[in-house]
Amino acid sequence: MRRSKALKTALIIASATLYITIPAATAKAETIQTEQGVAGFAYLLDQYYASAAGNKAEADAKLINILKTEIISPYANLGVSKADNYVNVRKSPTTDSEVVGKLYRGCAADILEYLDGGWVKIESGDVKGYIAQDFLAIGKDAEDMVDEYASQYATVNTQTLRVREQSDINSKILTLIPGGETYPVKKNYGDWVELILGADEDTGGDFTGFVSADYVDIKVEFKFAISIEEEQRRIREQQEAERAEAERKAKLAAEEARRKEEERKAQQAKNNSSKSNSSSGSSSSAPSKPSASSSSLSGLRNEIITYAQKFVGNPYKWGGESLTNGADCSGFVQAIYADFGYRIPRTSREQAAGAGKQVSESEMLPGDLVFYTNSSGVVNHVAMYIGNGMIVHAANSRQGIIRSNVKYRDIYRVRRVVY
Repeated sequence: MRRSKALKTALIIASATLYITIPAATAKAETIQTEQGVAGFAYLLDQYYASAAGNKAEADAKLINILKTEIISPYANLGVSKADNYVNVRKSPTTDSEVVGKLYRGCAADILEYLDGGWVKIESGDVKGYIAQDFLAIGKDAEDMVDEYASQYATVNTQTLRVREQSDINSKILTLIPGGETYPVKKNYGDWVELILGADEDTGGDFTGFVSADYVDIKVEFKFAISIEEEQRRIREQQEAERAEAERKAKLAAEEARRKEEERKAQQAKNNSSKSNSSSGSSSSAPSKPSASSSSLSGLRNEIITYAQKFVGNPYKWGGESLTNGADCSGFVQAIYADFGYRIPRTSREQAAGAGKQVSESEMLPGDLVFYTNSSGVVNHVAMYIGNGMIVHAANSRQGIIRSNVKYRDIYRVRRVVY
């Protein structure tokens, strides 16, 4: 079949954009890398050949329009679930087939093949199977769901990058951020990108700043489907985190009961000694409790940071103090230390002023608290140092509890609770 010049041009344009890539996610996020592969393109050609049996000129025009609106879009071979809750991914293209995973609303999948009967073969994360096409938004329809369901992340591609208060080269510098670090994007303005640097504990909103788009690589990330095995694994992890918290609280209660019993015995011994001394005329005092050795303190710090990292992946909640159901930055570190018997103030600002003792950045040890400030120089965020240049913290509502580079923002102050 001969093709018109216009059709050839459209095919060349489409071919040049078949492998536009939406980059894959970083470590924790369940995201999907999408490429426009040959499956979706072949399906469009099949549509063309079927139409061409009638009016060739009309078929050419139809295909050109399809190519321009679908193939040129990086979402042409991407399906995004538009199910009310989730759609089952099945082992075979039939509703009687085994369910191998779930594609929740807003999660995306690569379309590998279009089948008769309204089914498509998909791959999403570790899940590969079949979905009824009616449950997927494809091409332009998928692109329309990006703002609501996809997340954008910016990775710094220079050694150190200035973050400014406004999208202006002359605007105030808020902080310096390191190369290779990734931040959620609040909004992409083209020449400038507004990054979420953290949550502002005072307001519960995002603390943001602007960087030049020339110095960051933008990734658009959708969530994956979840396999039945992965769903069960997450349930187990949540149960393990809850069990770890319960065990830690029980251990703390036992330690507190033991401490009170020791104090009671010491007081009783002191009272008995006082009675004895009143008759002999001599006096003495109960021995003071020996201080912990440096090795035992090091072990305690490691126990604390190991415990803190059990809750990575759990949600951020402004004003929250629950390690499993949601905490803000200061609520998170306060809850961790409370489970080891340490009482520290509630807010990051109060903690920066009075939790433990202040130490220099060069002296930083695992378990120390690291503080950051807003554009006015007021403390608005706290994290726990876990060693090797990393922190764990309740970052923001989008990322929850995560690990980050300790210098993901300029460090304001470091304080040590265990000493």
